[in-house]
Amino acid sequence: MNLCLENKTVFITGASSGIGAAAARIFAEEGAHVALAYHRNREGAEASAAAARSLGRQTALVEMDLADPDAIARAAAALSPPFDALDALVLCAGQNIVTPIDRITPEEWEHIIAVNLNGPFYVLQALAPRLNDGGSVVTVASVAAHTGNANHPHYAAAKAGLVNLTKSFARALAPRVRVNCLAPGITLTPMGRATTAALPPNYAETKLLTGRYATPEEIARWIVFLASPAAAFMTGATVDVNGGRDLR
Repeated sequence: MNLCLENKTVFITGASSGIGAAAARIFAEEGAHVALAYHRNREGAEASAAAARSLGRQTALVEMDLADPDAIARAAAALSPPFDALDALVLCAGQNIVTPIDRITPEEWEHIIAVNLNGPFYVLQALAPRLNDGGSVVTVASVAAHTGNANHPHYAAAKAGLVNLTKSFARALAPRVRVNCLAPGITLTPMGRATTAALPPNYAETKLLTGRYATPEEIARWIVFLASPAAAFMTGATVDVNGGRDLR
């Protein structure tokens, strides 16, 4: 399928590893230029940028702390051509800490909410005016948004909020810009592997119809599709890609 992304400009948070890095590679393969936002993992972001440049794409590295609204505003204001006008915005950055509900401190709660819910709001607020007409936004939530989780309730609550924030921005930006959400199941990223370490050894086999966890590329392909003109009649939606969790 031709996703019509040739020479489009895409801004991706969380582009230094995992799903965000995989999305950056696939966008570049489809012909898009990519701005790669990262927090601490500059080396990973540079690797993602190098892969895109090897395909002839333009890139930019953007340092951005999602827990700091002022840092987000400064990063957005510093964008230069071709990324001062965007065709797609992908909010893929996130952080999870596996902590039983009775052990979560106020500081941990506030930090996880800041990164996973407040940060996407401030990024959208800062970058939505830079989206071209016909542009799109893809937020990345989690299956935990629908199910909750006793070992990371702050993450689940933040991702549930992100699902609704997606709908709110879809209303606010329509019809000029589409806004959709992807809710992945457990994916074999660095963060996902930390989650699986706290699960029973046979969790995938007993809880998922696929009998396995997702690869970053499998989730990233959905992000690229949702961001592309191929999904032009889709907005305000949440797509679940979770391997048939809990249907067994």
